[in-house]
Amino acid sequence: MLSREIGERVRKIIREICGEMDVEIIRGHVGREHIHLFVSSPPRISPSKLMHIIKGRTSRKLLQEFAELKRTCWGKHLWARGYFVASSGNITDEVVMKYIETQEIERPDPAFKVAD
Repeated sequence: MLSREIGERVRKIIREICGEMDVEIIRGHVGREHIHLFVSSPPRISPSKLMHIIKGRTSRKLLQEFAELKRTCWGKHLWARGYFVASSGNITDEVVMKYIETQEIERPDPAFKVAD
């Protein structure tokens, strides 16, 4: 679903959201069906609030801009209901970044990749 053009657009939207919220994207990867984000967020922003805003705004904008997604996503639900969040305290930041870096195909922007 997150083809090249859609993947590029979702990455741009996520960057805009994070910029507005003072959230630093340390690493990211847009896969064909899911997204990995390693971020540093101010303590005033809970992970659930951040994900609610990212999923809500990306869903709304992508469904408005890409007609093929409206046909694919019945009921206007682009994202699954859940998400996974963990702190990097139990493992090193380098391990997290290496995991994200090795996802699928590398793109010109190694800090936040988009798969084919």
